[in-house]
Formats: sequence, structure tokens, C-alpha cells
Amino acid sequence: MISNSVAKAGHDADVPATHYWQRGLLWLGAPLCVAGLVIHRLDMQWNEGRFIELLVLAALSLAVATVLRRLLRWPLASGLGIAWSLALAFFAGPLPTAATVLFVLAVLSLGGLLDRSAPLAAQIACGLMLVAGMLGWLLPLPVHYRWVYLATIVALIAWRWRPVAHSARDAATQWRAAVEGSPRIAAFAVLALGLASTGCWIPTMQADDVVYHLRLPWQLMGEHHYPLAPQLHIWSMAPWAADVLQAVPQLLAGAEARGSLNALWIVLTAAGVWRIATMLGGTPRVAWFSVALYASLPLTAGLAGGMQTEAPAAALLVWVVWTILASRDAGPSRRLWPGAVLVGGLLALKLASAAFALVLLAWAIWEQRRRLPSPLASLGAVLVALMIAGSSYAYAAWVARNPFLPLFNGLFQSPYYDPVNFDDPRWHGGFDAALPWNLTFHTERYLEAFAGGGGFVLVALAGAWLLAFAQRRARAVAIVATILLVLPLIPLQYLRYLFPALVLLIPVLALTAFRFDPRRAAWLVIGVCVLNLAFQANSFWLLRIGMVKMTIMEAGRDAPLFRAHVPERNLIAAIRNTAHGNVLALDPDRPYVAELGVRGRSISGYDRTLQQAGRFADADPSGAAWIALLRKAGVTDVLLLPGKETVPQRAALSALHAERKAIEGDLEWWHIPAGTTQ
Repeated sequence: MISNSVAKAGHDADVPATHYWQRGLLWLGAPLCVAGLVIHRLDMQWNEGRFIELLVLAALSLAVATVLRRLLRWPLASGLGIAWSLALAFFAGPLPTAATVLFVLAVLSLGGLLDRSAPLAAQIACGLMLVAGMLGWLLPLPVHYRWVYLATIVALIAWRWRPVAHSARDAATQWRAAVEGSPRIAAFAVLALGLASTGCWIPTMQADDVVYHLRLPWQLMGEHHYPLAPQLHIWSMAPWAADVLQAVPQLLAGAEARGSLNALWIVLTAAGVWRIATMLGGTPRVAWFSVALYASLPLTAGLAGGMQTEAPAAALLVWVVWTILASRDAGPSRRLWPGAVLVGGLLALKLASAAFALVLLAWAIWEQRRRLPSPLASLGAVLVALMIAGSSYAYAAWVARNPFLPLFNGLFQSPYYDPVNFDDPRWHGGFDAALPWNLTFHTERYLEAFAGGGGFVLVALAGAWLLAFAQRRARAVAIVATILLVLPLIPLQYLRYLFPALVLLIPVLALTAFRFDPRRAAWLVIGVCVLNLAFQANSFWLLRIGMVKMTIMEAGRDAPLFRAHVPERNLIAAIRNTAHGNVLALDPDRPYVAELGVRGRSISGYDRTLQQAGRFADADPSGAAWIALLRKAGVTDVLLLPGKETVPQRAALSALHAERKAIEGDLEWWHIPAGTTQ
């Protein structure tokens, strides 16, 4: 995780002569933050029960780490890391966690081919993107079997076990050096990372996941290929790198591995934040405070509870920045190929991340303007990035005539979506100078969250943000991070899209705070961390309702939690054990059938074909049109919410002699007997 820069960072470099007004500016954010808490009555939005649960978990992990320190003479930070890792393995599942570890060893062997001198986390990030890029092109082919994946992974590890073992030993040595550089703050940072990782424990129930993100991994696990069928799901050909990576450990384990893979993204991001802080001249103490700030962000835990792309985007972003900073000393050629792979990874995650990649590319060219790589090497790097990123865009352009479907369809006019540019009217709260304040204290206007769910960094450390532009070594990163924060806000004021850029800004803020007030900055940073953790549950509804506690009480069993919140998942598990055709979610507001892959259909806006056919069928009160629809779609099973089905739908199910097979929560599963849909 940590570099040899530990030995070089004995004191904070580039320390300016501090004036009273500069210290005053640094601390100005603290009273402003307190004022915002009072004025906007965030005490009414604070869920003290969730914070108490975090305190209990922190105390338990500290107790385990203390025992390990006394028995094995381990540093407290190492003991905490072991305690939280064991908890992750239990709640996220031992087999998925083991599969993720095996996957990590394989991608490390690949990433090391690009640059063996790069940090372990950078090698892993590069390896992940190499795998995502390759598998993306292979998705339509029937090659995605467990034995194929397992054989390939074992072969990679066997081929390069010596470099992998060497990298692991180096990482262990660097870890010990980093912890020894600031043992107490290292323990604080690892504790904060552990608390953030509790989001990895909960089962997958976020709406976007059960509507969309689960589709690709489960499709590969069930049918071993991924059809290019935008007519079945409007987002089916959107950038898919993150979901492809979710699929690998899931296929290996035979069960979802979201929790363990998200924990990996958290660790990779933390390692990158640490590296950037030390490369900008910070001590290990400052670097660990940077990690703690990142871990304390409410969205770090919130994103760990789902499959959104911002978690991997944050990891890739900080490591792209590391390659740019490292090229100042090592030269562009040495970091060119890792940089190309990581930039390609950003392009492959999401269009918003692609915008990040373009800004970083411009910065990298500026940084190396006097010693640019040769034209041939530059062309090769561009081709590598496009190969990593290009599969979803190329397939979408080929099949749907819109590489960004459903985005920009007013321009591309794909027949699979309305000829308009996709937009979400919920997230147009206004772009103005008050955004940092509003994002902090009116978070619900900019995210499916609650006040304070975005954290308090933008206000509490606003002074450090301004002062960062006056620092020679940190100025470039501060400018780039600010640009990346502003860009996504221009078309859409949506907080989640800012998360990767906010993570990049974190080490700059911590470094600036300690340079302008080295004696007291720790109190400011710790205060922000504690406040962030106090409002962690406000970032995600599952955290706010106490899903972590429920997961603990159920000892990691998902079914009781699904029954209460997403009963579709239990019913689908039952359907999966039967001979079935396509499954229709009859409630357009609950199209939670992503895990069925192409066999999961709905009459929602995600499934435009059936949505339009359903509207037409509802005009026939006899139900005959619905019977024709169900037969044409090959539907054998229906999930419905009693009382919400229409008269024509009810008539069709009756005419087809549909039988109610199970009730789960407020949802019912109806089966249409064989022959009636022929």
C-alpha cells in the first residue's frame, strides 16, 4: 500500500511562513460548519442510533486489535486491519471473499507486467482494468464459465507467482514502515476504513442494482454470455467495466461478491490517497489523516453498499494522478502504459468518468510538455486506452447506432430510445456559488440521501481549499481536483458524480491544513472525520434504516432482509430453482428483476418494448391483448403487487389459469401453466 517515500517524508515540505489571517482562513470553515448545523437543524436529521452502532463496532474492533497486539506484538493498525477483514469475510461471505482474493492475485500478476516498480495497489488497479477491457469484448461469446475463469486465474498466478510474492513482501515491508511513521494516526485511519467497510456487509438491495447492475453478472453466471439486446433493457449497453469486474469473483464463488470487491476498491483508493499525500510532501502522519478523511466521507460507506461506478472511479482517479506525479521524477515513458490502462479504465466505467480522464490527459500533457513520449509510443498508449474502454461504446454503436445509449439520443436517433437527450429533472437544483453549502446542508436536493449525507469537507475545510492554491507543490492537484468537482455539476447537480473528485481533493486539504497550522490542524481534521462518521447513515437509505445492525443480527443471512425490503429477490431465487421462461415484473414502479438477465422483463421505462406493448394491452379490458403479449414475450411467471394490477392484466392471468405459487412480503409470484403461453 505504501511507498518508500515514507523514508523521505520526515517533515512537511514546502511549509510557508504562516500569517494570522491564513490561520484564520484555515479555521473559518469550522464555525461556518457549526452555523450550518444549527441554522438548518441537522440535529433533526441526525440518526444517533446509527452513530452509536458505529461506536460499538469501533470499540469491539479495538478490543480485538488490542488482544492481537498483546499476543502477537502487532501494531494496533495491523490488528484493526485483521479484525475488520475477518468481519468482512463473515458478513460478505467466506467464499466470495476467497474468490476476490484469488482474483486479486491474478490481476496483480497482470498489472505487474506493466510496471513492476509501481506500488502494489497501482499494479492491482491496472490488472483489474486489463481484465475488464478484455472481458468486455468477449461478453457476447459463450465463454464465461466458472472453470474457464478459474483455470485462467490459476494459470496466471502459477506463471508469475515469484513477482507476485515479491510485490506482496515489498508491500508488507512498506506497510510496517508507514505504520511506524505514525502509529496512532494509522490506527485511527484503519478504524475509519473499517467503519466505512460496514457498507460492504449489507446485501445488494439498492434500486439501481436490482434494476440494472446485477443483470450482467447474473447473466454470465446463468447463461455464460451477455446478449447485446438494448430492446430488453435500455441501459444494457452502457459502459459496463464495473459490472464485468463484479462478475468475475461472482462466477468463481457462485454467489454475489459485491461486498468483498467493494472493500477492495476502498483499500485501493485509500492507498492512492496515502501516496498522493506523501508525493506532495506530507509526512506519514498527514498521509494517514488523509486516509481517515477519505474513509469518514459518508459516501465511502454508502457506495460500498451498492454497485455504482463512483467507488471504482475514485480508485482509478487517484492512481492516474499518482502516475502523473510520479512521472515528474521517473519520466513519462516509465509510467506511460500504466497511465494508459488506468485512463482507459476511467473511460470504461462511465461517461462522467471519461470527462475526468480527458482533463487528466490534458494535465499530463502539460506536465510533460518538455519531454513528451515519442509519437509512436503516444499512439500506442491511445490505442491501449481505447481497447480497454471501447467495448461497450463500439457494441452500442454497432447494435443500437448510439455509442452512448440512451444518452445523447437526440443526436444519434437510435430506435431503441426516444429521439431526445436523456435527462433526470430531479437533479437540476441550480449551478451557483452556494453549491458547496447546499450540497452539505441540503443534500437531499442533490442525491437520494438525507441532509449531511455528503459529508462536511466542502464547508469545514473550505479555508484549506482556498489556501491550497497558494502552495507550489499542491497547487496543480488542487486546480485539477477543483475542475473535476465543477465539471459534473454544470449539466446536472448530482452529488454522487462528484465523489471521485472530492476524494482526490482530500489529501490536498489535509496537507494544507497541517502546513498552515501544524500544531492544531489535527483537531480540525479529527473533528471533520467524527462529524462525517456521525452522519454516515445519511448517505444511503439502507444505512439509515439500520441495515448494518440487521445484517449482524441475521448473522449475514440475506433472505430475511430481502423479505422486508426487496421480496423480489427471494421470489426470484425460488423461481430460479424451477423450469421457467421469462419472468415479468408487473408493477412498473418495481422492475427489480435484473438478476434474471435477459429472462427478467418489466413494463417500466427500462424495458421500452414491453412498456409500449403493455400500454396498448391495457386498452383491451377483455385481457386478450395481454394474453398475446405474455405469449409473445415467453412469460411463464409474473411478480405482482396485489391491488396494483389492472383489470386487463387480471383478466389475462385468469384466462391463462395462472396459479399463485408464493407470497413474500407484499409481493406475489404467479405461475402460468405450461401450454397456456404457447
